[in-house]
Amino acid sequence: MAVEPAPYLDDIADGPAGGAWWVRASDGVRVRVGGWTAPGARGTVLLFPGRTEFIEKYGRVARDVLAQGLAVLSIDWRGQGLTERLAPGPLIGHVHAFADYQRDVAAMLDVAEAQGFPRPYHLLGHSMGGAIGLRALIEGLDVASAAFTAPMWGILIAAHLRPAAWVVSWSGRRAGLGHRIAPGTTIECYAATAPFEDNTLTTCPENYAFMQDQLARRPELQLGGPSLAWLNEALVECRALARAPAPRVPCLTWLGTRERIVHPGRIEDRMARWPGGRLEVVEDAEHELLMERREIRERVTAGTLAHFRSHGAAAA
Repeated sequence: MAVEPAPYLDDIADGPAGGAWWVRASDGVRVRVGGWTAPGARGTVLLFPGRTEFIEKYGRVARDVLAQGLAVLSIDWRGQGLTERLAPGPLIGHVHAFADYQRDVAAMLDVAEAQGFPRPYHLLGHSMGGAIGLRALIEGLDVASAAFTAPMWGILIAAHLRPAAWVVSWSGRRAGLGHRIAPGTTIECYAATAPFEDNTLTTCPENYAFMQDQLARRPELQLGGPSLAWLNEALVECRALARAPAPRVPCLTWLGTRERIVHPGRIEDRMARWPGGRLEVVEDAEHELLMERREIRERVTAGTLAHFRSHGAAAA
């Protein structure tokens, strides 16, 4: 397993000094892994980002975590960020199989070992990263604790449209059209083009402007809607995760009352069946809880770090 230096976009991260590395997943896809550490760090947060996201988006989060004595390691999942894009059109979010994301997880752990990121590990998964993270926990990911923000354990689709989503995504990929963009989505990158008013990500204008500035300055990071294959794989995976027993890992999950992207009911059901798990509902918060208004962001960050400390991460 060869680990080589990769670009780290310090000019847009607004975080501590960081680094990034290329590594090949087991199927040959070149994946970018990046992170932040400091002498004396007493553990590592494995940060699993959501669909369309990239390492540097979490520079500010990394600054807060590092201040509490923990390193942070994150990743550009296959098909997004600077990792290899898999669709003919680079703005389409595509994956051949959802299980392939576990290859990326394994590659990320290889980098953690090669670069000496300290144990114990703690998982922090957002949105799609929450689905990937839950699957990784089920398959035995070795972490002391886990936390999730708006995890994609179900996709919020209107009840009358859900059967069509299943049929169209299933039939499209079997007709050889799996790489085509899913109906109802657009090739444009939502965070780069949608106005702040009534956006589904955050109620914080400053953080929304920060996200838009990142994408304007580095347009190669932009990603539009998902492919038919991604949609079908995501629906299948969410259904499978809903049927799986809870992993034996201490878990804290955060959910905003204004959530409009992932399915709140699936999150509530999962956490009600997670022994020792805790669900924290945040009033007037949208999907991006770590990019929300200051009082929300500080509550979620402080609560998550306290959770990690209570399960093996020493206080700074």
